[in-house]
Amino acid sequence: MPTTREALLNAAQEALALLPWPAVRMVDVASAAGVSRQTLYNEFGSKEGLARALVRREADAYLRGVERALAVRSDAAGRLVSVAEWTAGQAAARPLLRALLTGCWGDRMPAPRPAPVRSRVLAGAPAQRRADAGAPAPGELLAAVRERSRAALARAGGDPGAEVCELVVRLALSYVVAPGVPEESGEPGLEALLRGLLAVSATSPRAEVR
Repeated sequence: MPTTREALLNAAQEALALLPWPAVRMVDVASAAGVSRQTLYNEFGSKEGLARALVRREADAYLRGVERALAVRSDAAGRLVSVAEWTAGQAAARPLLRALLTGCWGDRMPAPRPAPVRSRVLAGAPAQRRADAGAPAPGELLAAVRERSRAALARAGGDPGAEVCELVVRLALSYVVAPGVPEESGEPGLEALLRGLLAVSATSPRAEVR
């Protein structure tokens, strides 16, 4: 059974699927979650606090998915392909994640402003404190995926390099912005392009990205 916080975030997510964020009312979110409006304000402080928590949860869920993709029993190329496909597929299905990854929020999205004082917050910090630190910028998410990819591949006995891990994510993001043509067209899809890139990188000398 979800906690009160999760129930409120789920209700806000469902409301956002139907309405632009400016039209989402706190009283309706609280009612949908089965709690009072005061409970909602006690948990998040304001609608802005709710927006920050909603966006932070989306970022965290995406990164957990990246870690699951990296945990598949496959070679380095297969793991990176899984990360890219997870990124492109989830961004296509989840508008809030797409906004996070591209920085293109639009009028329907919450696009929460960071808290007045933004400081580095550890992953284990309380949920609202982490949310109040502000939403990660696209470059921050990309860096997090790059470093998680390198760490996972190093544990598995291989490290293609920071630049290769970053190129994989950037190629996936290009499919978020401009989806590829249908596979039946005969054009190479995301996996084929990635495997070609990774095959070339495996046989080419590289300079370490610092």
